[in-house]
Formats: sequence, C-alpha cells, structure tokens
Amino acid sequence: MASFALHFDLDEYQQRLSKVRQAMQEKEIDLLIVHDPSNMSWLTGYDGWSFYVPQCVVVSSSGEPIWFGRSQDAAGAYRTVYMSADNICYYPDHYVMNPPLHPMEYLVEAVLTPRLLDRGRIGVEKDNYYFSATAFESLSENLPYSTLVDATGLVNWCRAVKSAQELRYMYRAARIVENMHRVAFEMIEPGLPKHYLVAEINRQAILGHEDHFGDYAAIVPLLPSGSDAAAPHLTWNDQPFRKGESTFFEIAGAHRRYHCPLSRTIFLGEPDDKFKRADHALTMALEAGLNAAKPGVTCAELAQTINGSLDKAGFSRQGARCGYPIGLSYPPDWGERTMSLRESDQTVLEEGMTFHLMPGLWFDDWGLETTESIIITRSGAKTLCDFPRHLFVKH
Repeated sequence: MASFALHFDLDEYQQRLSKVRQAMQEKEIDLLIVHDPSNMSWLTGYDGWSFYVPQCVVVSSSGEPIWFGRSQDAAGAYRTVYMSADNICYYPDHYVMNPPLHPMEYLVEAVLTPRLLDRGRIGVEKDNYYFSATAFESLSENLPYSTLVDATGLVNWCRAVKSAQELRYMYRAARIVENMHRVAFEMIEPGLPKHYLVAEINRQAILGHEDHFGDYAAIVPLLPSGSDAAAPHLTWNDQPFRKGESTFFEIAGAHRRYHCPLSRTIFLGEPDDKFKRADHALTMALEAGLNAAKPGVTCAELAQTINGSLDKAGFSRQGARCGYPIGLSYPPDWGERTMSLRESDQTVLEEGMTFHLMPGLWFDDWGLETTESIIITRSGAKTLCDFPRHLFVKH
C-alpha cells in the first residue's frame, strides 16, 4: 500500500504480527488496541508526527492490522503502511479536541462494530503516554459486550530481539551520534552560549552520516553543566560554558526512528581528584558490564556487576537501574519500557537484544555520565559506537 519505500520487507512485518498474535493468545486477548506510536510503527510502518491526537492500530486474530487516526493523517498512513486502503480508517476532524466527543467512540461505532470486533477480551495499553484516561473511559462506555484488559508492554516485549535490518539502522544511528559528540568537543569553550552548541549538535544530528539522513531523536539534547549536572534531565539555556566546570552530553543519533544513545562528559580546565576517581570508577564499571553481558545472563546479574564495581570504588548508586533496552522510538523517550538493568529484574538476556548501559553518577552538586549502547551477540556484548570511553578534558 505504501507509496514510499517500506523500511522493512513484508515478511518481517508478518513475523512481527505473528509474534504479537502469539502473545495475545497466551494472554487470552481477542483484540488488541495499540496507542504507542513506536508499537504502531513497528507493526505497520506508520511514521508521522500525529501522536498528539488519538490514533491507534487494531490487531485481531486474523487479517491485516487496522490503522486508525485523524482524517488528515490518513494521507500519511497511505504513504507509509503496508496494509490495503480498506484497513486505513479515520475519524472526522470535528472529533479533535472537542469534548464530549472522543475518537474512541467513533472507533467503536464506525470500525469495530461493523467488523464484529466489539466484543470479547480487548487489550489496551493502560500505562502509556499516549492512552489517556478519557480514551479508556470512552472505550469502556462504548464497548458494553467486551472486557478491557491491560496489555501494557505486550508489543514492546515482542520488539526485544532485533532483526538484522533493525540493527543496520541502529549502526547508522551510532555513526551519527559519534559525529554529534565530535562536534560538541570541537566547539565547546568557555564563554560559548550553550544554545549555540546545541544548534550545531542538532544540525549534525539531522545531516546524518554519509548518505544516511538523521532522524529527530525521541529526547532532546540533555547537557547540564557544573552543579546543575546533579540533575540528569536538564536541557539547555543561553548561559555560557565556564572554565572549571564539566558538562555531560546525553544525546542520541537516530535513523528511521531507530536510536543509539551515547553520553560523554567534557571538563573545561583541569578536573580535580573526585572527577578523576569517578571517571576511572565509571570506566571500570562499564568494562565489567561489557564483559558480563552475554546470552543467558540476567538483567539482575548484569546490574549487580556494574553497580558492584562502582560500590567497591566508593561511588554507590544505591541500587538504581543502570540501563534499559533501546530501538525504535518516538518522543518522549528512547527506551523500550520493558526490561531494566536493576537487581530485581530476572529477565534473561538473549542474542539480538539492544541496551543503553547507563550507570550515570549524580551527586549533590556535580554529575558525570559515560554510557554505551550495546548489542547482545552470541559471544557477548558489542558496542554500537566506536568512541573513546572516558572523561574528556579540554584546557
């Protein structure tokens, strides 16, 4: 159906659909309504900045998925999904932000009921950024012959092991984020307003690498400096970089919605002993984690290895998670929201899984980030990036 070239061949989309249907069967779900745009894209190929209004993909026990969204966004579906026109359905524009009307009411009346899909156990992603309480209430009120059950993460878990084509896109994203970090180190200097550097980082992100364009990342650049580096999720302002301060850059390259995050810290001037010791401890912990990450190891065991190494060096993270799975994502997060590298997660690592190893160090008035994005291979962990792993110093 797509007039643009699909990012994956039809066989791969069919394999994904089969995997989701198997998971539905295991959870006794008759119909699945997917609101997460990452899951929508993974299942159908849909790609558009339309997730600020209700939209979803509907998966039943047979046939193609159904794309459902705003009428003006159907044009984007026609151009990006693989399904036939009969399975691209849309609601009139007067349903947009016009309570008490809600698009989920229209979904039931115009799409599900005529296809006899309005009954049984219907799975919805309850804990998801894009599925509101109002959407849930609308479905509940208009589906009297069904039971809504929580299917949060069902599709996300099906995405855990990456295909060869997915990994190709992530390797391209890795080349992009390497270039972004090179630009950051080349440009940063005392007195430079922070937003000037962010503008160049973003320019490099979109330029991409060689003939592979850069996509927009699911998270904007995070780069707090000095004492603000105690807060890991600050963005930027117009303040100048200062000598004697560090700045960590938590950024990601993205290509065809596939992400490769990478964090590095730059110190302007000569770092003191606490920075040098923290840098050494963090580098050793990452090395230990890379050596430990292999098929058959649990998330808990990998977290124990990384956090244990930092504990011994005197930089305890008090059991905080030190990584998460990555891949295809839309704002506001590039994590896949399934596993966590924490000591309570007994998920077993498998070949083809991808993670952001992220044991950041944040203290009362300073912080340090050095991270790696990795693939679990048959023989162990392989980094997506090939970039120096240490605190960068610029005098």
